[in-house]
Amino acid sequence: MENTKKVAIIMGSDSDWKTVKAAAVQLKSWDIPFEVHVMSAHRTPQATAQFTKHAEENGFAVIIAAAGMAAHLAGCIAANTTLPVIGIPVKGGAMDGLDALLATVQMPSGIPVATVALGGAKNAAVLAAQMLALSDTRIAALLKEDRVKMAQTIAEKDAALQAEIAAL
Repeated sequence: MENTKKVAIIMGSDSDWKTVKAAAVQLKSWDIPFEVHVMSAHRTPQATAQFTKHAEENGFAVIIAAAGMAAHLAGCIAANTTLPVIGIPVKGGAMDGLDALLATVQMPSGIPVATVALGGAKNAAVLAAQMLALSDTRIAALLKEDRVKMAQTIAEKDAALQAEIAAL
């Protein structure tokens, strides 16, 4: 096994776990090491900055940040590291996640945050794995295997549909 770097998953509130869990499940299925922490851009800004500033030296290669409503977490993290940051806007609040999506995706020039769909935790994990796969052939092979499995599943579903149509 290659020396896989870790993925940090940071969520602004423990209530985000029901969304974020899909990323943890996906990373675990690929045996990609990760840590999950609750940190807030607003309520624990110093702890969030400390974690982020030392993330690379602590073995992290990618940081996934999930937050709802004002959703400044991903931007605050991106401001304190040059590691790739993937934002997961979390549904909820008065605008049902639109405010989180806009806050996550609208970053100033030079401080990017890759943003997935509202609640897109699984895609955040896939994107993190793709980043790691640039220097880890084991992960690259797993991603390719998953694409083949997805294609097989769709082909099986199409075959079942064609059989049902033929039986009409």
